[in-house]
Amino acid sequence: MTDSTLLHELIHLSANRSPDSPALTYGKLTLSYAELQNATAGFASGLMSLGLQRGERVAIYLEKRFETVVASFGTPAAGGVFVPINPLLKAEQVGYILRDCNVRVLVTSPERLELVRETLLECHDLRHIVLTDSTESLATGGTLNICDWTYILSQPPTAGHRIIDTDMLGILYTSGSTGKPKGVVLSHRNMVAGAKSVASYLENRADDTLLAALPLSFDAGFSQLTTSFLVGARVILLNYLLPRDVVRALEREKVTGLTAVPPLYLQLTQLEWPSTITEHLRYFANTGGRMPRETLTALRQRLPKSKPFLMYGLTEAFRSTYLPPSEVDQRPDSIGKAIPNAEILVLREDGSPCAPNEPGELVHRGALVGMGYWNDPEKTAERYKPLPAHAPGREAGLVLPEIAVFSGDTVRMDEEGFLYFIGRRDEMMKTSGYRVSPTEVEEVLYATRMVGECVAFGVDDDRLGQSIQVIATPPAGGTLNVDALLAECRARMPAYMVPGGIDVREGPLPRNPNGKIDRKTLSTVWVEQQNL
Repeated sequence: MTDSTLLHELIHLSANRSPDSPALTYGKLTLSYAELQNATAGFASGLMSLGLQRGERVAIYLEKRFETVVASFGTPAAGGVFVPINPLLKAEQVGYILRDCNVRVLVTSPERLELVRETLLECHDLRHIVLTDSTESLATGGTLNICDWTYILSQPPTAGHRIIDTDMLGILYTSGSTGKPKGVVLSHRNMVAGAKSVASYLENRADDTLLAALPLSFDAGFSQLTTSFLVGARVILLNYLLPRDVVRALEREKVTGLTAVPPLYLQLTQLEWPSTITEHLRYFANTGGRMPRETLTALRQRLPKSKPFLMYGLTEAFRSTYLPPSEVDQRPDSIGKAIPNAEILVLREDGSPCAPNEPGELVHRGALVGMGYWNDPEKTAERYKPLPAHAPGREAGLVLPEIAVFSGDTVRMDEEGFLYFIGRRDEMMKTSGYRVSPTEVEEVLYATRMVGECVAFGVDDDRLGQSIQVIATPPAGGTLNVDALLAECRARMPAYMVPGGIDVREGPLPRNPNGKIDRKTLSTVWVEQQNL
């Protein structure tokens, strides 16, 4: 085997080429590629000893640490499907994901287990919990088998199930327009092709050191692992509390590549940077929303020798476009052109190609197009559609349909083929690099029973991309305490989902012709009143 076709082969091949090279650093500890390969194979054998069947789901609810990476690559080595869960999520959201994709094994820590223990009682498909530390003080509950990490890795070597590159690899959950997260199903081919494409234009190599600052449950965060392991580079796992921690890690570990979202970059530009960082930071890459021009300018002033890569992507197709550093000065507002081994089309409603500079929907075709949403045929049919017969790349004699991702984003393409983002067609909000559904926020607010009616919407924000605003009415016969409501939000939501402001109105809120609360009118009037 000389080339990777399955995810775990990325580690295996790099271990064969250079077993003693550093693969992962966490704190003061570093794993070599040989050690990482052995741990990954050991975890796969441990899953087989638990009776994991081909395609069964293994959820990983951990912060960034060695075990998170080993479980993420060891699960597919056994023939299973890994489900990374953002460590910021609360028990209710974790439970929903576990139930939605029928998770069989949960990998977590004793501390996190305590946070979700009650929720697990409703996860009827869950059979095994693997804890990162000793389980001596934890009793087995009901049908759940609880074992620790050491036990799993001590099982006899066992070959995993036979799989191919079009098999399911992972399910990444992203907010959906209906309020519940959607599980984007990705294959081995999707992720390995993505690693090869991104590593090619970032020119990643074995002497690189990449900083994993983004959550590994985020496709761009996980990409730091796949691109590094493809070329045999080193990844620094960082769970930062303050932006200053990121700058210190960049300096301490002599990082050569950083990928982050605009809100983090904005925070980083407000700090003093050691002048030595630009000597070794070969590039910085932006994802998860448009980088404000002022932020980009400030970064380039601090990092005059580092190349900026501006990127656009969506979980359903991983990564779609990038703007080469050589084009940043000429067109800083562009999201670039298609990444290698992908084609990006701009189509009209009837599926025909748009003329230059004519707004249309961004459509992604190629090896990175995912496998749809888990157990949701309706939403899958909305986003994953057959390409029209007359679309570029489709000849009339082709009988079988080709499925592409219709992003829902409106863009335009200029005469030279460079793309520019215009806006989203749906009501999804993009804040702190996350896509958040207004309905998801509203459902939590209603669950508090502290509001009568409410509507959530996104407002442009230089720091966050969009801030989440809420208009709410008091409950019938009562009053609305904004501070108490925000406290409940912080207890029930991850931090990025908590509203930035709540505007209290007397009800009822206005309706549109369909009888629904008129979110568009309310948000438009709110922005006008704020003189934004």
